[in-house]
Amino acid sequence: MDLLNNYLIYLIPVFGLIGILVMAGKSAWVTKQETGDASMNQLAGYIADGAMAFLRAEWKILSYFVIIAGILLAWSGTTVATSSPVIAVSFLIGAFLSAFAGYIGMRIATKANVRTTQAAKTSLAQALKVSFTGGTVMGLGVAGLAIIGLGSLFIVFYTMYVKNVGGNVNGEDMAKALEVLAGFSLGAESIALFARVGGGIYTKAADVGADLVGKVEAGIPEDDVRNPATIADNVGDNVGDVAGMGADLFGSYVATMLATMVLGREIVSADNFGGIAPVLLPMVIAGLGLIFSIVGAAMVKIKKETDSVQSALNVGNWASIVLTAIATYFVVQWMLPAGNMHLTRDLDETGAVKAGALVFTKNGVFASILVGLVVGTLMSIITEYYTAMGKRPVLSIIKQSSTGHATNIIGGLAIGMESTVMPIIVLAAGIYGSYFFAGLYGVAIAAAGMMATTAMQLAIDAFGPIADNAGGIAEMSRLPEEVRHRTDNLDAVGNTTAATGKGFAIASAALTSLALFAAFVGVAGIEHIDIYKANVLAGLFVGGMIPFIFSALAISAVGRAAMSMVEEVRRQFREIPGIMEYKAKPEYEKCVAISTKASIREMVAPGLIALITPIVIGFAFGPEVLGGLLAGVTVSGVLMGIFQSNAGGAWDNAKKSFEKGVEINGEIYYKKSEPHKASVTGDTVGDPFKDTSGPSMNILIKLMSIVSLVIAPHLNHEVNTNAHIQKQLKIQSMNTTHVMKADNKG
Repeated sequence: MDLLNNYLIYLIPVFGLIGILVMAGKSAWVTKQETGDASMNQLAGYIADGAMAFLRAEWKILSYFVIIAGILLAWSGTTVATSSPVIAVSFLIGAFLSAFAGYIGMRIATKANVRTTQAAKTSLAQALKVSFTGGTVMGLGVAGLAIIGLGSLFIVFYTMYVKNVGGNVNGEDMAKALEVLAGFSLGAESIALFARVGGGIYTKAADVGADLVGKVEAGIPEDDVRNPATIADNVGDNVGDVAGMGADLFGSYVATMLATMVLGREIVSADNFGGIAPVLLPMVIAGLGLIFSIVGAAMVKIKKETDSVQSALNVGNWASIVLTAIATYFVVQWMLPAGNMHLTRDLDETGAVKAGALVFTKNGVFASILVGLVVGTLMSIITEYYTAMGKRPVLSIIKQSSTGHATNIIGGLAIGMESTVMPIIVLAAGIYGSYFFAGLYGVAIAAAGMMATTAMQLAIDAFGPIADNAGGIAEMSRLPEEVRHRTDNLDAVGNTTAATGKGFAIASAALTSLALFAAFVGVAGIEHIDIYKANVLAGLFVGGMIPFIFSALAISAVGRAAMSMVEEVRRQFREIPGIMEYKAKPEYEKCVAISTKASIREMVAPGLIALITPIVIGFAFGPEVLGGLLAGVTVSGVLMGIFQSNAGGAWDNAKKSFEKGVEINGEIYYKKSEPHKASVTGDTVGDPFKDTSGPSMNILIKLMSIVSLVIAPHLNHEVNTNAHIQKQLKIQSMNTTHVMKADNKG
């Protein structure tokens, strides 16, 4: 056991390496599957080429941003004692791995789509196996890279800034190590925001253009090979729902662990790890979650055509969650000390715990982790209820489609707004409960518990776009109806899992942002944020406005790009004779180019808002006003994210319900009916809600919090005061034995 205690810190990247090795094996298996006939391969080639063209264009623009931001970070690292120019290196690594995580997902998705179509010729079970294995590759790749990156960099920075200088694990030395490590999270979230917004604009511009002209005006099926925008639409599924989601959850995963580590640094812990057990714990939980996600993924399978795909996914998901919860109990009991713990900010100038300060135990920490797991589960269940076919919310939108386009829009907006109530109550209860058990550290570790099975959550989420692409290839290749029936079965489940994945992401973002907010308050050296102050209240209102202008920019960008797409599709139908008779091939590449150029151009403004606003407010008005801004953007962003994602998901599944026929007032309606046309309009409105601005909200609030955390040392006016120095000396003396133990073990 002593040997394990000594080398636990080095075991963390090993968890990530295991995930990468399993990912490589599953990727090789997918690649070996049959790809179908020449037509299927040609279509899959168009999709893969379009996705890579977008990524190359996006990376070119982002490389300029990364270089400039890296130079500025390196300079800023020289201006305060608790940072270093090395933060720029950390930032570059985070940006690279975030982009690489998205690339891994996109590459396997563009391979798995055509192979899923081919597998659907044989059985639903085989089609699920191929598509879900493709999703698993992405999930394991994202989680594995995150754990390897964060775990390895922590080892390096802890050794450089704490261990080698005999530093204080609760003081400025560890604060410096974690501040430099925050650059990794900043790089990851920066790329995630641009990838999510850019990919969302791309996919929805193509989707709206394909729907409005193809389905509504021309009356041809979705994914019809005659539709010039259909290739761009399928490319969009990959760059938005796969590459964008991969970078998104990579950033969330890293930010959650970082926030918990920053708060863990403030805990006085008499443990067997030199006093850093609270810092190591979130990374260990993430590593265990990755291992049990592998186990859960292996349990996702069906045998018969009539078996439920959703139930198979639920079995794997529940298995990974339950196994992680059980293992986490024993890890917490082993790592954390038996006595009471508290934050260093709860110490007075003499080093004594302040009266009324919150103290907690390791059992309280485990209870907070359980709260996080419960919150994540409930958020997924609630989101599924509001977006799944056959449930009251979607059925109400279907019914309102019978009286026209306007009532469909009204119904969808109302459902989206209603859907914020229960998630917010669950989040509020989760925040209160986790704080009750372990204070601010409890809130952060609850988010870490929720994110522990990210690999499994992302596998479930990523399988949806793969199935969607598989159905598109089946439609465009005009394969037998039974093939499309199987891919539609997978796609319908994928729509629901995509919506629940977004609910999971926004819930984790809310808890993570609160933890980052608490970390910012500590690093910035402020005791509290007083909203009775006019300037702080003003910051609160400005923060509440940010998600609205961000959404406006993203949705407007989709609208402008969609207009260009509609005009191009109409032009091709008008000017290229023989398209509708399958005698001429549409110019797919022109539609792909429209989406690519629009998304690259339009993603810049929303991204700059998230990056620049905290810097301007922080340096112009101080850390307390910046804290008010963060509070406003967090509350408003969470509400906007839930509202938009659920409204869009409900509109989408209301439209899809017409494919099998729906009953409205005793009459059955199918595709091409007037109620169906109204549902297509609703889905078109919901597209940028659920795939562009909605899911970007969770990155927005986390990125603004991380930027604030990175600049917090520059805003901290306490670092040179005598009181602060005396407090640090008291903490140093309390932890001398822990530091000596860490040095001896090293």
